[in-house]
Amino acid sequence: MNLGLAGKAALVAASSSGIGLAVAKVLAAEGADVSICGRDPERLAAAHKEVDACGPGRVLSRSVDLRDEDAAAGWVSETADTFGALHVVVTNSGGVPFGPVEDFEVAEYREAVNDNLLPHVSLSLAAAPQLREAGWGRIVMITSESVRRPHPGSGLSSVARLGVLGFAKGLVDAFGASGVTVNVLAPGFHRTPILDVQYGDEVEERLAEVAASLPVGRIGRAEDLGALVAFLASEQAAFVTGTVLLADGGNTRAIV
Repeated sequence: MNLGLAGKAALVAASSSGIGLAVAKVLAAEGADVSICGRDPERLAAAHKEVDACGPGRVLSRSVDLRDEDAAAGWVSETADTFGALHVVVTNSGGVPFGPVEDFEVAEYREAVNDNLLPHVSLSLAAAPQLREAGWGRIVMITSESVRRPHPGSGLSSVARLGVLGFAKGLVDAFGASGVTVNVLAPGFHRTPILDVQYGDEVEERLAEVAASLPVGRIGRAEDLGALVAFLASEQAAFVTGTVLLADGGNTRAIV
């Protein structure tokens, strides 16, 4: 299937490792020009080489703190200027600490919103004029399965990420029939470097336990998410907008 992404210009947030990097590599392999960002210069440089090796398109990499709305807007503008247009925007952010809801102060909830909601808002708003000008666009916001199935100890994440859903729904109406779609992708457990930090020496044991609890019997791969984003960003997904799509190996058993 030809996804129609060759020659399109894509921007992928938080893409120097993990899911963001996997998404950038898949889009590059489909022939898109890809702009990536991260805060660690060494890791970003390594990611640039990986993405560049995946396809014929151009790669732009910039060190950007997405919590700074001016820096985020500047990156969007530079990407559009460099590639001559902007068609695909993948918003993404890091995680937040786990723990019972009462273990955190109001200031920590405010920080979680700043880290895990506002980057989606600032990038999407900055990109909106570019997407409307192109007359064709895709926004894919990556959150977490916790927006459909809050985990014990995921209070900070749920509070911040649920706001992404409300914002995305508003954007669907705002873009209307402009040719721009907006969707939210809610991944469950995927094998990324952050899990090594979270679980330390017990990572393989813990992930084996999680895999055994999932209907599919395995943990997701970052590449699985990359392929799903590529479809949502494709010509074929033109009638898919305003959705919240779970990618959790069947972990969420709820009907709605």
